[in-house]
Amino acid sequence: MTIDLVDVNITSPGRNFVTLKITTSDGIVGWGDATLNGRELAVASYLSDHLASMLVGRDEDRIEDTWQYLYRGAYWRRGPVTMAAIAAVDMALWDIKAKKAGMPLYQLLGGASRDGVRVYAHASGTDYAALANAITGYEELGFTAVRVQTGVPGLGQIYGVSSAGPGVRYDYEPAKRAADGGAAERPHEENWDTRTYLSHMPGVFARIREDFGTGLRILHDGHHRMSPIEAARFAKDVEPYDLFWLEDCTPGEDQAALRLVRQHSTTPLAIGEIFNSVYDYQTLITERLIDYVRSAVTHTGGITAMKKLLDFAAVYGIRSGIHGPTDISPVGMAAALHLDLAIHNFGIQEYMPHNAETLEVFRTSFTFDRGFLHPGDQPGLGVELDEEAAAGHAYTKAYLPVNRLLDGTVHDW
Repeated sequence: MTIDLVDVNITSPGRNFVTLKITTSDGIVGWGDATLNGRELAVASYLSDHLASMLVGRDEDRIEDTWQYLYRGAYWRRGPVTMAAIAAVDMALWDIKAKKAGMPLYQLLGGASRDGVRVYAHASGTDYAALANAITGYEELGFTAVRVQTGVPGLGQIYGVSSAGPGVRYDYEPAKRAADGGAAERPHEENWDTRTYLSHMPGVFARIREDFGTGLRILHDGHHRMSPIEAARFAKDVEPYDLFWLEDCTPGEDQAALRLVRQHSTTPLAIGEIFNSVYDYQTLITERLIDYVRSAVTHTGGITAMKKLLDFAAVYGIRSGIHGPTDISPVGMAAALHLDLAIHNFGIQEYMPHNAETLEVFRTSFTFDRGFLHPGDQPGLGVELDEEAAAGHAYTKAYLPVNRLLDGTVHDW
């Protein structure tokens, strides 16, 4: 059989998603996630204006060949737009292949290596009381691991911190629309001061350990905001609180910078949610400068590329920590879960539940039980897009924020 139709669906059930639909000549449909938060239309255009015509008539079973055709054949390689587009095609083809085989995708990847996938929640609060309430709420749901982010005295709204109120388990969306809910014309701006942050956060971790004990796994995201020497200091300062990982402590483009952090601390390091190819990790993996790979299947070339990346990491004892916030659609989340279940070097999976509006558009089969997810046993990825429901949610332009230091200098966000 061959690929007969290639369609791009853009929908916004509370936030924007781009979904690729591939239909074979015998009517089998595969779905792929192509969402790139804040730049959605760039990927949609790449797919509809450039790749769709190239795919029609190709053998849907030749997944590896199609991946190489789209990656090497374009000449202009890598980058988040290209790799998200390739990822969407790759996911859809794997979805089709598993549906044709009549089994869930993880079975085609070698079968299950575990019974479920441990996930971590996002706990946050503008102050410690709100953060503690959020952690308590997640523990009551059965989570044993939480990412903790909190407000910093003297700063306003900052990345990863909900302003919804104490204990609220939130649908966090950093890409902001206009105040009236309409299209944004430019990013909003946030303020940042690294010195204040470095002084404040170790005390937060100390209180968490006092209040919640040593059994809770604590994760924290520095979101690229520290210089290498600041990151080294911070990683050393938080060692007594036994973090599961410190994520994105410094911008990862300069892979050698992680050597400095590694020299000064034994705090486990995770990095890579803004990476989009194995080459972004080459030094980090071969020199064992990180402990967890944080890429999203959606932004790193799909299932084919992520499986190779994680197998490469496994040789060096590095585990997975696949990116999975709610700007990854349920299709992308399902792709991550099938990989998580199958690979040997699984670490943990990020999990923010999609809201009810999103789940009316994307019909999912994955299930949550006391801190663990399972992708389900429906053939394929186990997610279907309700195109009629999706049509009721028009795309609305939104931007991720810009970050500035207190003197007005643009800083890493």
